[in-house]
Amino acid sequence: MGGYVLKRVLTMIPTMIGISILIFLMVRLLPGDIVSVLAGGDIGSDPELIEQARRDLGLTGSYPEQYWRWISGVLQGDLGVSLRNTEPVSTVLLNALPITAELVFLGLLIATVIGVPLGVLSAVKRDSKHDFAARIGGLIGVSIPSFFLATLLLLFTSKVLGWVPPLNYVPFYEDPIENLSQFILPAISIAVFTLAIVMRMVRATMLEVLGQDYVRTARAKGVKRKVVISRHALRNSLIPVVTVIGFEIGILMGGSAIVEIIFGLPGLGNTLINAIFNRDYPVVQGATMLLAFIFIFANLLVDLLYGVLDPRITQE
Repeated sequence: MGGYVLKRVLTMIPTMIGISILIFLMVRLLPGDIVSVLAGGDIGSDPELIEQARRDLGLTGSYPEQYWRWISGVLQGDLGVSLRNTEPVSTVLLNALPITAELVFLGLLIATVIGVPLGVLSAVKRDSKHDFAARIGGLIGVSIPSFFLATLLLLFTSKVLGWVPPLNYVPFYEDPIENLSQFILPAISIAVFTLAIVMRMVRATMLEVLGQDYVRTARAKGVKRKVVISRHALRNSLIPVVTVIGFEIGILMGGSAIVEIIFGLPGLGNTLINAIFNRDYPVVQGATMLLAFIFIFANLLVDLLYGVLDPRITQE
């Protein structure tokens, strides 16, 4: 098991190096210039002032020099300073990360708690009305964009119920009820797509596992149906589901940006979008690197869960 974990951890290093290079180059290819944005075009006719501003912002030198300055700081825990408000990037990201993390956690919780039982029910009662309803619901779920669903939910609750989520972010530890009332609609918005994927994946894998010889043998020995489903079939069906959930963590961390904007949540995605519009290179680079690390780390956890669900994997 130790060698299996070490191998997976070591693969993260070249992956993160490659991602950091891509992030650095892609940020530099963004149209526009932070100096022009900050100056509002007032110094556009004076090359000396432009060059002085670029030196002050650390944007001089070749790309390799700029990359080395940036990645050296990252390795030392220094992500730089925001070019818009001179606030440390680490502070900006630490303020935004808990909001997005809570939103993604609630979304995945809703998707898993509802999606897994629905998938099991759909597989066990194949071709029944329950199966038909779950399959239709799954198709609808994967067809609705999260931002569109978020808008519909916001319109419905405001127009029909006369209620809208609180506008100012309230941390969970200060007021749990107010916090959850603010996050419930965004969490549902991002959960529906993942819920549909999880349900369909559980159904497909359960149908395959239920046809295996060891399941039929367990039934022939008189093992109770609930035990066969929960201990034999479901556990072996969870590996593909864990893979999907691991990928969804990274996707939702970055893909929740529009939902955060719709509901006014100052999360990581919202911060990244604003930084892109403002050409705030350090914040864009830092936020993107953080999202990439979370995505890779989530997939590392998925690999480790593989070994828990099926010990044969760690022996390969």
